[in-house]
Amino acid sequence: MKKLFLKTVLYAILILIALEVIVRVFHLAKDNPSRFIDKHKVEKWVPNQEGYSVTGNRRQNFSKFYINKSGYNSYREFVPTKEKKEIALVGDSFIEGFHQNYYNSIGKKIENRVAGIEVYEYGYAGYDLADQLHLISAYKETFDKIDYVVLGLKFENDLLRGEYQVVQDRMHLESPLYKKAREIKLLVYTQNIGVLEPLWKLAGKLASFGKKQKLVPEKVITEEDIEAKHRTYIKNFKSLIDKYGYDKERFVFLLDTKITPKLFLDYLHSNNFKYIDMYKPLNTSKSPTTLIYDRHWNNHGREIIAELIADYVKQ
Repeated sequence: MKKLFLKTVLYAILILIALEVIVRVFHLAKDNPSRFIDKHKVEKWVPNQEGYSVTGNRRQNFSKFYINKSGYNSYREFVPTKEKKEIALVGDSFIEGFHQNYYNSIGKKIENRVAGIEVYEYGYAGYDLADQLHLISAYKETFDKIDYVVLGLKFENDLLRGEYQVVQDRMHLESPLYKKAREIKLLVYTQNIGVLEPLWKLAGKLASFGKKQKLVPEKVITEEDIEAKHRTYIKNFKSLIDKYGYDKERFVFLLDTKITPKLFLDYLHSNNFKYIDMYKPLNTSKSPTTLIYDRHWNNHGREIIAELIADYVKQ
C-alpha cells in the first residue's frame, strides 16, 4: 500500500511537471508584467518588460506586448517636442492594447493614416478619469508639448470617484507570494480558463459552513435612484475637472453615446467639452468589432477607432 502511494505521488508530480513544460513551450498561459507606483504616485508597468498576452484555453487570442521606458505598452518611446505633432491616447485596457500585437496598435494605425504624427499610448487596465487626469497633471511638462490628448471615457465605470488615490486592490498583485505563484505557468493557465473557480467556491462554502447567512432583500432600483447615481457621477466629473483643469482646445473624450446618459451628454454640450462618438461606426460595421470571447476591440474594431481619431485630427 505504501509503495502504491509513493508511486501515485511520484507520477502525479511528473504529470504536473510535464504539463508545466507543455504550457510554457506552447505559450498557453499569459505573461504577467510587474507593476509599480512611480515617484508621482502614478500606477504603471515596470519599464522594459516584454511577453505575450493570451486569452482562452486554446490561445484564441495571442499577442505580444512591450513596456517602454515610460511604463506603457507601446512600440515607440514618448519624446514629445514643440516641433513635432503628437497625439496622446489615455485610457484603460482598450487603449493599453494587450489584445493586439504592440507593433500593430491603435497608435500605429493612426500614424499610418496621418502623415508626420507620433502617437503615444498611455493605456493601463483599470484607469478611470481620476487616474487619467492625475497622470496628465503629474507629467504636465510632457503633456504640455503634446498637440492632441484623447481620453477614453465610459460613464458607468470611470466616474465612480471625485478624487485620486492609489488603488491598493490592484497593487496587491505585486505581493511576494502572488508574484511567486505567477511564476508557475500551469497555475496561471488553469486560473485563466476557470478550472480553479469551482475550487475557490467550494473553499468559500466550507469556510462559511455552519454560519447563519442573513438574507438581504434585493433592492428595487427606481428611475430616481438611477438619476441620483448619474448626478453623483457628474459631480465627481466636476470635482476632477476643478482640481486638475482641462484644456478644451487640445483635449477630447472618446466615448459611446449609446451607453452615456443624456444628462451627461447635455452637460458636455453646454460646457463645450468635445468628444468623439464611437457608437455608430462600431455598431453599423458589417464585420464584428470585438473579440468573440472578450469584449475588447478586435483588429477591425481598432481600425475603426484609429480612423475616427485620425479624421478628428485631420479636421
